[in-house]
Amino acid sequence: MLDSNIINFTNPSTFILMGIPGLERAHIWISIPFCAMYIIAVLGNFIILFIVKREPSLHGPMNSFLCMLAVTDLVLSTSILPKMLAIFWFNSREIDFSACLIQLYFIYCFSAMESGIFVAMAFDRYVAICHPLRHSITLTNPVVAKIGLSVVLRGIMLILPYPLLARQWPYCRTNVIPHSYCEHIAVVKLACTDIRISSYYSLSIAFFVIGLDVFFISMSYTQILRAIFSLPTKNARLKTFGTCCSHLCAILTFYIPTLFSSLLHHFGHNVPLHLHILIATIANVYLLVPPMLNPIIYGMKTKEIRGRILQLNVQKGTKIFY
Repeated sequence: MLDSNIINFTNPSTFILMGIPGLERAHIWISIPFCAMYIIAVLGNFIILFIVKREPSLHGPMNSFLCMLAVTDLVLSTSILPKMLAIFWFNSREIDFSACLIQLYFIYCFSAMESGIFVAMAFDRYVAICHPLRHSITLTNPVVAKIGLSVVLRGIMLILPYPLLARQWPYCRTNVIPHSYCEHIAVVKLACTDIRISSYYSLSIAFFVIGLDVFFISMSYTQILRAIFSLPTKNARLKTFGTCCSHLCAILTFYIPTLFSSLLHHFGHNVPLHLHILIATIANVYLLVPPMLNPIIYGMKTKEIRGRILQLNVQKGTKIFY
């Protein structure tokens, strides 16, 4: 069945996802940490949404952005994991061509949204620390809603050409994708035509989204650090910087693997087998780490959320005891 699909053809109806090439025999074992990451991501983000919704004191701009981040992480991880686990557990490697393009679109669209949300969070921290008296009048609920809408629309519009361009290319080589999800460059490389439009557009979007977002975040934190270092006492500086720790940790866990994976996809050609396996592994992991770590980071670093989680655990334990 699989061999019959790995032949020359024109405009495929299905693609074949290989999982992690070179590690096929270990797919069952590899699925264990992937499944654990997915469970943690789903439970953690749902807990964040539940706590913020139930606790009126958490209905502020930063936690509104945190809820947007939680929803984005849920969609992003769910776009990848079910099919990935089907490959690892049941060797279900076929994916419909249209379904592949839809998965591709959701992955990159919600990754772009997540990047935009981090920019919004950095802006919130900038206003809260550098202009605290203006925070409540600057980031009102309508302003937060407009920022959220602009982040969503940006992701939708910028990533829409990905599947539209990929759909119009003629495919006549092979339908095998050396990943466990429909990675954009891996898909368009299967086309038997000049794909420079897709490649250049992908690079330009990576620069526009990641590059500009990192630039705006860096500018915000430059001003934040200047404000922190101008505080009179060490305790005040540490306390103020502590309000940014969770956001900085989340930024690092998102942008560093994303940037590394993007460079590998575009420039990691003709590498030895062991490096190819490493690249494929990173490509399958990097999209799952932020959805898993974000609720842990914010749950542990945000005092109000951590306190509410502990309170819920105490109440649950009391009910079980009685």
